Amino acid sequence: MSTNAPLVLAFGDSLVAGYGLAADHSFPAQLQQRLRERLDGARVINAGVSGNTSGDALRRLPGVLSRLSERPDLAVVQIGANDVLRGLSPAQTRANLDAMLAEFGRCGIPVLLTTLEPPAFLRARTGAYLGIHKEVAERHGAMLASFFPAGVLGHPAMVLADRIHPNREAIRAVVGHLAPLVERLLHGSAGSLAA
Repeated sequence: MSTNAPLVLAFGDSLVAGYGLAADHSFPAQLQQRLRERLDGARVINAGVSGNTSGDALRRLPGVLSRLSERPDLAVVQIGANDVLRGLSPAQTRANLDAMLAEFGRCGIPVLLTTLEPPAFLRARTGAYLGIHKEVAERHGAMLASFFPAGVLGHPAMVLADRIHPNREAIRAVVGHLAPLVERLLHGSAGSLAA
């Protein structure tokens, strides 16, 4: 870990990018604000792209990493929902996630891999994908956490007009849920991580 202010790379899809939100309401922006309350100068880079599948994210990961001026102390990775929506095979999702975490490990960047509890309208389509993130995280020594705290995903008061993507309040709840784990990981007290 660097001796400078901690640097977090938020990497993934629309949940990271902040689809439909003002830039300062996105997950990376709100996480950075929260981390700075305890970790002076903490920075969170928004490397999310709306609509990305795990394959899209894997293809752009080398470019994202090569453009960084310093190595992040942690990567928070949220990807996979679009794989289900676009019908990528579970085997391809697993292989893509595996390659992503291997690349982060090769670069010495610890990973917090997040998961989603599928909303009711998608449960029938997600069965074969359940457990993939956990399996890949265990194989690479990454930490695993749910992106949304219980009761937020799909809650009518927590979504944008499209009734799918989270609004500012939902992301605030996500940050409240994940920030303590991110802080522990930045302090190196949350267990074994990929080196």
